[in-house]
Amino acid sequence: MIVLGLTGSIGMGKSTTAKMFTDAGVPVHDSDETVHRLYSGKAAPLVEAAFPGTTKAGVVDRARLAEKVLGDPAALKKLEAIIHPLVRADADAFLGLHRAAGAPI
Repeated sequence: MIVLGLTGSIGMGKSTTAKMFTDAGVPVHDSDETVHRLYSGKAAPLVEAAFPGTTKAGVVDRARLAEKVLGDPAALKKLEAIIHPLVRADADAFLGLHRAAGAPI
């Protein structure tokens, strides 16, 4: 299976390109979407434990979290240490599923 990665700055066309792949039947893993999903699930209690007061009704409140981490490199690093492994695990599961299904790309 060929694995492609789309990277780039804001406004570079990553979402447009990903949609083109999706429209062509290519499975696409969206890390941004994964973070949003994790913030309302598995990551929420972990983020709340690290940054008290950043969840509401069991979901990460992104505005509250931003107040705690933006401008604080140590806090951002702490958040990344929570989120990045979860996103990587989700991506690995996604790839495993589609590899097993015989997806060519």
